[in-house]
Amino acid sequence: MQSRRVEYAEATRQALVDGAVELFTERGYSGTSLDEIAKRARVTKGALYHHFSGKQALFEAAFDAVETRVMGHLGEIVTGPGDPWQTAMAGIEAYVKVCLEPSFQRIVIHEAPVVMGWEEWRRCEERYSFGVLQAAIRSLIDAGEIEDMPVEITTQLLFGALSAGAQAIANAAEPERAGEQVARAVVRVVAGLRRRSTRR
Repeated sequence: MQSRRVEYAEATRQALVDGAVELFTERGYSGTSLDEIAKRARVTKGALYHHFSGKQALFEAAFDAVETRVMGHLGEIVTGPGDPWQTAMAGIEAYVKVCLEPSFQRIVIHEAPVVMGWEEWRRCEERYSFGVLQAAIRSLIDAGEIEDMPVEITTQLLFGALSAGAQAIANAAEPERAGEQVARAVVRVVAGLRRRSTRR
């Protein structure tokens, strides 16, 4: 009985988060009400308050869901089998594609800095993205693809470049074209760190 109750509670929470991701993506934070999220999840507003203290807590859970999905996907690419340089380049390409996804663009890039505050958003972004990027850089150094540089500082610098690229894509009149330009620029920056003996 206890297990069934826990399963029901988890399913209710997941339905609320899924509904929040959909509505925040479609209408933004200010354009979405808790009543609409409860209705989308097919639960009562009382059930919503059982799991979340309010709208911001639900937004943060939606943010977490989007980031967890995206960074899980990117992490699999950059730490996957194969040539480290090719997997790193595939990771950059995949990141640019993620920046074109409506949920990532609206929730993570546009809404989160305003709703959560810039400092908290930046801290959360680092928690999700930093580890993936750091693993990719460490892999390239270990494979002898790029110069042996301080991993932490190099990660911070490239993280800043990718964050700026994401903003440029999200704010562009032609996001896909901007995405292509960002990908080319980041690849050129990373290629500049490559050891001369490995450059082709």
